[in-house]
Amino acid sequence: MNAVQVTSRYSGRDSAEVIAERRLRIPLEAAKYVGAVDSRTLALVDCDAEVDVSRRFREVMDLFAPACVFTPAGFRVERLGNGRVILDLVRDIGFDRGGVPRPTGVLFSADSANPFDIRECRHVIANVTCNPGIVYDLFLNNPEANIGGQFGSLEEVLGEIADVVGSGCDVSVELRNPYEQDFGRILDEIQAYEEILTKYRLVVKVPHTGAISPAQAEQLLTGDGLLNHRCYDGSPGDLLRGHALALKLTELGHRVNFTLMFEPYQTALALQSRPYFINAFLRHRLNFARRIEGLVAGYAATDDTWFVKELRRHLVAHHYLGRSEDNLDLLETLTIGKQLIASLVAGGNDGLDSARSALSWLRSSTLDATRLIICSMDGAGMFPAINSMLEEPDFLDMHNRVLVTTDPRYLARWASSPQVISYQQRFLKAVAAPPVSATGQPSN
Repeated sequence: MNAVQVTSRYSGRDSAEVIAERRLRIPLEAAKYVGAVDSRTLALVDCDAEVDVSRRFREVMDLFAPACVFTPAGFRVERLGNGRVILDLVRDIGFDRGGVPRPTGVLFSADSANPFDIRECRHVIANVTCNPGIVYDLFLNNPEANIGGQFGSLEEVLGEIADVVGSGCDVSVELRNPYEQDFGRILDEIQAYEEILTKYRLVVKVPHTGAISPAQAEQLLTGDGLLNHRCYDGSPGDLLRGHALALKLTELGHRVNFTLMFEPYQTALALQSRPYFINAFLRHRLNFARRIEGLVAGYAATDDTWFVKELRRHLVAHHYLGRSEDNLDLLETLTIGKQLIASLVAGGNDGLDSARSALSWLRSSTLDATRLIICSMDGAGMFPAINSMLEEPDFLDMHNRVLVTTDPRYLARWASSPQVISYQQRFLKAVAAPPVSATGQPSN
């Protein structure tokens, strides 16, 4: 009898029945834990086998499902050992309560630190991700979001999010200062987050750090906030600071969300740090490409140097050029603009080339557990475009490696359409209309 036939036979059966029928030998202290395992999983264990659970299995159950009725959401059951079977619980947000796979391989995520919004979409997400801008600008310091000043710190917010999402969601929390030179302080920060979220839910968010030394980071906070140099003019140590930090944390057993990935060429280097998540930011790169295209096209159509000067100003303001290059030769500026256009639209004009590239690199990598987060989207076309891309034959096999993350309000808008409103209007009118009597007259 093959595995499919076995699991089908025991589908929907009580685990205790399966244990008895297959005469599984279970130590008394492990019985309550094994009894929480889905019957279809137990059906694959050989009859008369000795079955126990790992130390991690006990720890996870005691932490998230002490009643031992089901295995908790966010974990899958794995079998270890030869002969004597050891059941283990492995973190996997692709699984719901009871070891049931989520309905789709593609998972959804809330890009938010607003517990009120997260609560309303908690049943459709497998991840929450936030950064300092989301935490402080959009929530804590925003009286319209942080109603009544109910939350006063990041720690309070994380505690509430943990209660809202339960065990089934990972929570990515970005380091306060990736340029911190005292590694002990970084570990203390992570430890504080772990105490709130547990090591099973916490994912440490480490950003790409760019050509910025710890001393130069101050330039971003003073004056015009511009660097004196271009985004790639720095030492290897500065440019790869984020990579080194991500790898170091991974080697210490932390799961890392390696973020701030905008360009396709960032992916291969990012994977060297063995992260749990990589990212493809869409919106800013697409908007920038369209702006550059418009300015270059404007100059081509009019010969008006205003377009090239505006191009130069735009390149400086967005860190493609350094502050000292605000008088760069116009011909050189135009050449840089054309080179950027060729690079930015090389994979098409839908803004998804970085996501396509990341999925291709991920498929060929040896990092089987790493997932791609597709993020930073807005407007009426981007979410549908992502869906269309994931429906392409080239990416059907990668669905279980993808999370789509966005603000809960933007995510929820895709649950509706104009026709939903039209039909609901018709249905509500039908229900509200008084019934018609046998004489054809409305009855009261």
